[in-house]
Amino acid sequence: MNFDDAKAKYRRKNKILFSRESLCLQELIALICKQEHRTIVMWILQWANQTADILNKRYPDEERFNNAIVQSTRWAMGKIKMPIAKKAILDCHKVAKEIDDPIDIALCHAIGQACSSVHVETHAIGFVFYDLTALVLELGIDNFEAAASNKIEQYINTLKLWESEIDNYSGPWASFLLNDNKINKELFIANKKADK
Repeated sequence: MNFDDAKAKYRRKNKILFSRESLCLQELIALICKQEHRTIVMWILQWANQTADILNKRYPDEERFNNAIVQSTRWAMGKIKMPIAKKAILDCHKVAKEIDDPIDIALCHAIGQACSSVHVETHAIGFVFYDLTALVLELGIDNFEAAASNKIEQYINTLKLWESEIDNYSGPWASFLLNDNKINKELFIANKKADK
């Protein structure tokens, strides 16, 4: 996989090392573009839970990671409205301002992005940007490529699994997630980019 852009952003000291233009993410982005909104929500909240498990070990008294996921899940189920989930998501992002470790800061933002995907699909790839950035910071710029390639394959494989299983998940779902006629916003961005 090609990680040249991440390396260049690292040298420039960017806080986020991946983007929609990252060559290593094109297959994943294309797959995201084909998904129903609720497939993306289930997929990315699964990843958010794994990330929260990591942070819970490092910050055992911090509840805001899990609360963001719980409230976003309740929102996706139609049990609460957006303002309650939004507050929990913003509280998760606030943790990043209260800690010093750049790896954990990226992971806090990753969870916030994942939870925001309930609102719009485009936040799901934001999780990936932050999660992979944390991986690079953890392993170092000279040692991350194999692990990042593996993680991208895991993203793809778990998304394909949710794609095949989403109709077997009965919910409940918030009504706005049941509308399969609306355009996938990640696809909208891709089409807009292609038209330029």
